[in-house]
Amino acid sequence: MSAMTPADRVEAAYDRIGSAGRPEIWIHLRPRHEVLAEAARIDPELPLAGLVAAVKDNIDVAGLPTTAGAPSYSYLPEADAPAVARLRAAGAVVLGKTNLDQFATGLVGTRSPYGAVRNSWDPARISGGSSAGSAVAVALGIADIALGTDTAGSGRVPAALNGIVGVKPTKGLVPVTGVVPACYTLDCVTVFARDLRLARTAAEIVEGPDRADPLSRTGTQLPPPAARPRVAVPNEANLEGMADGWREAFDAAAARLAGTGAEIVEADVTPLLEAAQLLYGGAFVAERYAAVGGHIEKHHDLIGTDLDPTVAAIVLAGREKTAADWAADTARLAALGAAARAALDGCAALLTPTTTWHPTLDEVAADPVGANARMGRFTNFANLLDYASLAVPAGFVDGLPFGVMLTGPAFSDRALAALAERFANPGLDLFVVGAHLTGQPLNAQLVQAGGTLVGPARTAGNYRLHALATEPPKPGLVRVAENGPGAGTGTHGDTGADGGGGRGIEGEVWRLPAAGFGALTAAVPAPMAIGTVELADGRQTSGFLVEPYAVEDAPDITRFGGWRAYLTSL
Repeated sequence: MSAMTPADRVEAAYDRIGSAGRPEIWIHLRPRHEVLAEAARIDPELPLAGLVAAVKDNIDVAGLPTTAGAPSYSYLPEADAPAVARLRAAGAVVLGKTNLDQFATGLVGTRSPYGAVRNSWDPARISGGSSAGSAVAVALGIADIALGTDTAGSGRVPAALNGIVGVKPTKGLVPVTGVVPACYTLDCVTVFARDLRLARTAAEIVEGPDRADPLSRTGTQLPPPAARPRVAVPNEANLEGMADGWREAFDAAAARLAGTGAEIVEADVTPLLEAAQLLYGGAFVAERYAAVGGHIEKHHDLIGTDLDPTVAAIVLAGREKTAADWAADTARLAALGAAARAALDGCAALLTPTTTWHPTLDEVAADPVGANARMGRFTNFANLLDYASLAVPAGFVDGLPFGVMLTGPAFSDRALAALAERFANPGLDLFVVGAHLTGQPLNAQLVQAGGTLVGPARTAGNYRLHALATEPPKPGLVRVAENGPGAGTGTHGDTGADGGGGRGIEGEVWRLPAAGFGALTAAVPAPMAIGTVELADGRQTSGFLVEPYAVEDAPDITRFGGWRAYLTSL
């Protein structure tokens, strides 16, 4: 079957829109025929050829109104925002503009006169915001990729609550030209996708400076994480207040990352959590007033209809902040940032839950400010302190998506993606019996490949071991017929050097990230090979074997039961 054409993808997207029953996702949807005509002109060699995209309605798309979630604010842009233009230049087609928490003020997805955006998994629960429609369009399979924005967590919280990937780049990597500001010095354009690699590809495509945005910037990306990177997790006190089952899910996620070779260390991230409170509780909220406060004051009579009352109250509170407040909070933020750097010193990243709970629409309606405040515990500090961050799915709790977040210093975007790739593909097990054992000459190869020791193990009872004439010395493991003469039990059975049976051979199981496993196995010299080894407990795993011809003249050392015992005998 041939791959889908751009037109096929567009047709499928509109069919899904029709069947999804989620009109609240969209504020402006382009006519099908118009998008099909655009798709027909796409060069199939482009990196995003024919992928369909959705754009949050605080980001300009030429020819479509930009409302920022407020009809009274609407204007018609003449040009695409650079992020949109770059997606289109790479072959993506834009379906339309998506719903959001008004003026990108909220993490719930309910603060919009266009309707509350319902969660893609449970329509009784919130989608998360403010990039609500963009996240749900991707989660429902309508859009392949979507653009959002993130000032307080708006590109990460809805990703977590809908089971998709949310990329929040380092501030300034993606210009905010053509973006309605929430807090101009803190805003980021973000990317959603169902697949980590697609999300990162799109994020890198939209990166790059823009002369019209004086805060846009470039920088040298930090090197990829070491084979055994140190990753911090919040201490016990920092994780209080999680929803039922979420703490256990986070512990499982940390263990999963540890299984890829990462060293997990606890850290007191109280300075980060205190910095997070400054985003709305401090003087920085004055930026929201500077952005849209004048519009709200001019249209004060529309509060409660066109203008969301919760958003209006938050924005208008910003006018009460003074220059002295700003100076004090800036100094406080600098001190907290220094304390946070000390707490995370030596760590490649911080792993946290993306948010703390997943409320229902009714729970948010009953306490719109308090419910929202709980959402940003682990996200609000990132832009204040110039961190990059990446939200990825991490399983389910009670049938709903649970997500975690990797956060690191500015320009750690690609390093975080590499860690997230390890987490998404947690690793492969490898059984070793000789020179790769702990303390043996080639063990460093496993460590350098990101391997971690799972533990000792023994083969099933139908293997034989031979001493090969190699440098450094190593054994060759071969499997024999299960019903061969005198086949052992895998415990004490042994037929001697001349029998046709086998016995259990002692070794170790190591777990390697996929990339490290691939690099290691690609370098295995003949006559060694990687094959399937059956263990005494019934598991089957990859392991070092040897081609049969290589053991024809090699001493049989099966009776020793393992390489270490053989070396001791020497």
